Amino acid sequence: MQPSRSRPLQSIAIASGKGGVGKTNVAVNLSVALAQAGLNVMLFDADLGLANADLMLGLRPTKTLHDLVAGRVDALEDILLEGPDGLLLVPSASGIGTMANLTPTEHAGLIRAFSSYDKPLDVLVVDTAAGVQDSVTSFCKAVQHVFIVVCDEPASLTDAYALIKVLHQEHGVRRFRIICNMLRDPESGRRLMQKLSSVCTQYLPEVVLDAAAMIPMDEKLRIAVRQREPVVTRYPGSPSGRAFIELARQMERLRTSATETGGIGFFFERMLQNA
Repeated sequence: MQPSRSRPLQSIAIASGKGGVGKTNVAVNLSVALAQAGLNVMLFDADLGLANADLMLGLRPTKTLHDLVAGRVDALEDILLEGPDGLLLVPSASGIGTMANLTPTEHAGLIRAFSSYDKPLDVLVVDTAAGVQDSVTSFCKAVQHVFIVVCDEPASLTDAYALIKVLHQEHGVRRFRIICNMLRDPESGRRLMQKLSSVCTQYLPEVVLDAAAMIPMDEKLRIAVRQREPVVTRYPGSPSGRAFIELARQMERLRTSATETGGIGFFFERMLQNA
């Protein structure tokens, strides 16, 4: 089946230079907030070595992307899980390697599986692995919007810059939306954004950085993580919950300029070509 070219699809990659900055938490809460707004949202857990989006959503997959790659299931619908507000999760599992290491037969099987998915879909959120491995760059080249998650610590800032540099110089990505996460106060977020902007202006003058969100660390967020629920579902009125909901509103506004009409199969084919 050829992928449908009639429905606009907004595609988003959530990436980070290092682990431990709350990247998956951002991906999960943004996805749920978009679903709460009435959009058809699919979250693809593309951290193929340390997949954990299902845990944060309180879901237990019986089949994963690994089963699809191995041919143990035939269709994408066979592995999809439904989360809060109708969010669809493509669960992954440890041990299948990066997309760049898939065989040609596995590539073709994945493209067929994703291309055959013909249900309405407005937004695809890709939760990538941390770092600059091949699968991360392939996903970031294939999407419309690349989000980089950073937190207020030197290693996070250094590794975020390294990821931006690789994506720009080796893969031609020019625009990045920065999410400052787990902030003690708004001022620390502004300082963090200023530092990253300063170094990019000096060494990567063609790169454009947009401050997408300042996500505070609050006790409600910690409780929600322990309870395996998104904070936007459990505590939508908390500081972090409100910040995620505002980020989702920004993405809704960006949808008006979306031009990608290839559908999820077309996106996945392009991603594998990049790999």
